[in-house]
This record gives sequence, C-alpha cells and structure tokens, in this order.
Amino acid sequence: MRTLDLGRGTARPLRVTIWYPARDDRPQRSAAGPGTPRRDAPVAAGRFPIVLFSHGLHSLPELHAPLTTRWASAGFVVAAPAYPHTKRAARRFDRGDIRRQPGDAWRVIQHLSRLDQGSDDRFAGHLAVTRIGAVGHSAGGYTTAGLFAPGHSAWLRGGIVIGGAGMPGATFGGPPAPLLFVHGDADRVVPLARARDAFRRAPWPKAFLTVRGQGHGEYLIPGRRGFAQVLAATTEFLRWTLYGDARARRDLPAGAADPGSTVFADGLD
Repeated sequence: MRTLDLGRGTARPLRVTIWYPARDDRPQRSAAGPGTPRRDAPVAAGRFPIVLFSHGLHSLPELHAPLTTRWASAGFVVAAPAYPHTKRAARRFDRGDIRRQPGDAWRVIQHLSRLDQGSDDRFAGHLAVTRIGAVGHSAGGYTTAGLFAPGHSAWLRGGIVIGGAGMPGATFGGPPAPLLFVHGDADRVVPLARARDAFRRAPWPKAFLTVRGQGHGEYLIPGRRGFAQVLAATTEFLRWTLYGDARARRDLPAGAADPGSTVFADGLD
C-alpha cells in the first residue's frame, strides 16, 4: 500500500490510500486471506485496472481494508480518498459536501493517469487507466452513483453501490456501465426502498444483492453473515467489468446467492 496527498497547500485536502498488487518473493502465504500490506512495496508485473473506493460519513478508507486488500489481491489497484468534509474527525464536517465528492474522485483518477504516463513513479506503466470501476459504501455509495452522470468517461466501466442510493434529483447517463447494488434489508440508515429506486432508474445492465437481516454494513465485516457472498459478488463483478472475464460473469450469481443470507437479482444481460 501507499498514500498520496493530492491536496497539500489547498483549501480541499485529499489524502488517498492505495492498495495494489505487489511483487513478492517471500514464501507463499496462506490462502485464508491477504497478508498485511507492505507499505511502498514494488508493483507486481503487469497492468492493473483501477477501483475508486469511496467511504461513508464519519469513516476512513483504512476501515474498509477487509474488502480493499482482498480486491488488490485479486488484481486491482484500489484508490480510496479520505473526503475532506465527510471523513472521520473532519475539521469542518459537512454532510452536504457529498455532492462535491464525485469531483474529488475524478481528481484522483486523473492523478493516477499522470503517474502511469510518467517515468519516475512506481505506478508508471502498471495502471490500466481505461478500465476503471467505482465502489462506495453509504454516502460513498451516493458518491459512486454520482460518477455515472451524463457525460461520464467511457473509461468508467462499472460501479458498485453498497448501502447507498442515487443522488437526489440526479440521473444516470453517458456510456453504458453495469451497476451492482448491495443492501441490507434491515438498513435503517439508508432504507432499502431508496436503493431499489436508484436500481430501477439505472438504464444499464444491473443486479441487486440483498443481504437478509442485515443493517447498514455489518456484512462488510469478515465473519458476519453475508460477508463471504458480498466479497464474492463484488470481486466477480469487478473481474467481469474491468477484465472482461466471462467466467467471472457466469460465476457471479452462484458466488453471491445463499438462501440463508442473501438474495441475488440478476439483470446483467
């Protein structure tokens, strides 16, 4: 992992935590899960799609490491900005700043694109900047939905909205991009109906994963009901949309569905 500061000396600080596939000559680790990320390790050989991850209110990127590290291990560069006015311990907290966060997200993507095109950064030549996915939880889910507004870049290939919905009054538009919605049916912070409404308004291939009996994000914690299914669904979805992995598309419903904890509604065709 590494961190970047994109807002030094500005009125809008933007610290970005990045998890990425690393070159590792050490003995193979257990298959139980990713090990502790090595800070500033060399990047593995190859080009990797970018996943822009957006946190929720009063949260931080590192609190979502159980997902982001696993996505990085699956072959993605995961960039997670700490949004200046909605993060935990923000100097001036402002819920309404969510509307400005899609602009912050694009700023991160543009910066990574410059790093890839340069010659003196470890990411140079390793980022597949034309294959970008966006994922967000809660307020970050709203931020993610906001990225798929009319006129969005064709480089944005797919999005995952977790425990969130669409921006009020906003519309989806631009180049088609598959969307996956993940929501607990007992969510009292963002009611399931709001996510369902955003799902219905999305004009592209889409799917909805409902986590039974779960609230606003317990299913993002390893060992909790639904975590295994959410991890499988999000990873397969990203591999399909960003790598064009047809097998991941075929495996997505089976990996996500569990009669005891989840219901997967598939409209991705």
